[in-house]
Amino acid sequence: MFTSERLRQQIHFLREIDNLKQILRQTVLIKDQRQENDAEHSWHLAMLVMVLSEYANESTIDIFRTIKMVLIHDLVEIDAGDTFCYDEQGRVGKVERERKAAHRLFSILPSEMMQEYIDLWEEFEAMETPEAQFAAAVDRLQPLLLNLYSEGYAWKKHGIKKSQVIERNYHIAEGSKILWELAKNLIDEAVSRGYLIDA
Repeated sequence: MFTSERLRQQIHFLREIDNLKQILRQTVLIKDQRQENDAEHSWHLAMLVMVLSEYANESTIDIFRTIKMVLIHDLVEIDAGDTFCYDEQGRVGKVERERKAAHRLFSILPSEMMQEYIDLWEEFEAMETPEAQFAAAVDRLQPLLLNLYSEGYAWKKHGIKKSQVIERNYHIAEGSKILWELAKNLIDEAVSRGYLIDA
């Protein structure tokens, strides 16, 4: 069936990551308020990078590298599950669960690809490079947009406060000061519409 062990490993990995479509997030789609799955989230993030990269703090970010980061960073949730960003109890042990998942999942690939993907995943998590900072910025902006345009569906469901959203999202500024200004305006708009508790 396979012409090489390398191709077999790559196809195995591609089959395995299809499971990302089964991981449901707390955010919902704007049109029908169905829960977004992780694969949809990753696609949307890649589009945000393409469309909004001109607003990155660093004008010379490697857009392709940034897209690769946003496409792979949630793959670990196939094993580790999605942790709602405002769930303090659920976040306990998250880093170790995700690290273990990353090594299991990426070890399916040929060795040099495995190392590249682990390096990209770790770069995203560290949020130190301009690419990782911008990737993290759009990763925070995307659910904020979905929450605002779904009339605060997930925020209202979980009783989320403005202060929690600011605490979660202020890192946007590290990747894009312009997008952080937009995010603050969106948060204020959400409060004025009654989607967020003003506290």
